[in-house]
Amino acid sequence: MPLLYVLLLFAFTACNNQSKTSHDSPGVKQNAPDSNPYRTIADIPAPKGYTRTLSNNDSYLSWLRRLPLKENKTVYLYDGRLKINQAVQFAVLDVPVGNKNLQQCADAVMRLRAEYLYQQKRIPDIDFSDNNHVHYRLQASADRQVFDQYLEKVFACCGTASLSNQLSPVSAFSQIRGGDILVKGGAPGHAMQVIDIAVNNLGKKIYLLAQSYMPAQDIHVVINPSDRQLSPWYEVNDQPVIETPEWTFYQGNLKRWPGE
Repeated sequence: MPLLYVLLLFAFTACNNQSKTSHDSPGVKQNAPDSNPYRTIADIPAPKGYTRTLSNNDSYLSWLRRLPLKENKTVYLYDGRLKINQAVQFAVLDVPVGNKNLQQCADAVMRLRAEYLYQQKRIPDIDFSDNNHVHYRLQASADRQVFDQYLEKVFACCGTASLSNQLSPVSAFSQIRGGDILVKGGAPGHAMQVIDIAVNNLGKKIYLLAQSYMPAQDIHVVINPSDRQLSPWYEVNDQPVIETPEWTFYQGNLKRWPGE
């Protein structure tokens, strides 16, 4: 799959929604971590006994699995500096972050969804709303430049709270699918993309999580800090808490795009 597009181009318009702040500070340049041998999400091996769930070639999950990965595991901030904490990522997506502090956690989730719909030519479905229930829709004739401008507007005006309100709750965590989102709305809040899923012959599921963070930074697949043997995969079990490297979620935080 070709690399995903150019960096965002235009200054954002201020909105009466939550502001963009920082959880992390820029680091000093250092040697890159070990190289990444995997070219796409689908190349990340599932543990022995697990196989990826079936998906239609045009589905969101199949699109997520085709996302390209960078050749190393270094996470950079939007301004080119290193994220201080380089211990949380398993692999880094080759997806533009832009050159402004905009594409943070919820924004990364919205970018992936918008990119998928744009490539599928499902322009009317590209629709995000802010905390005041104002909808931001992409015009039908939008070229790539207009699309990038639109995303900056969305990133500036929407966040974890509005994203959480826009998504539909998943009734049981055992029903998790690739493409779902773990999201805790608020300030601070956090959102992570369920970017792949696998199952064994007993029906036990495991999943991969990807995130951006604050400041805006490369989207990356995270490790599992609670199970180093299973990492980067997470197990679907009866534990109500999901401990990720930089955030704690609960099973009730699992949500899904309406209609999926």
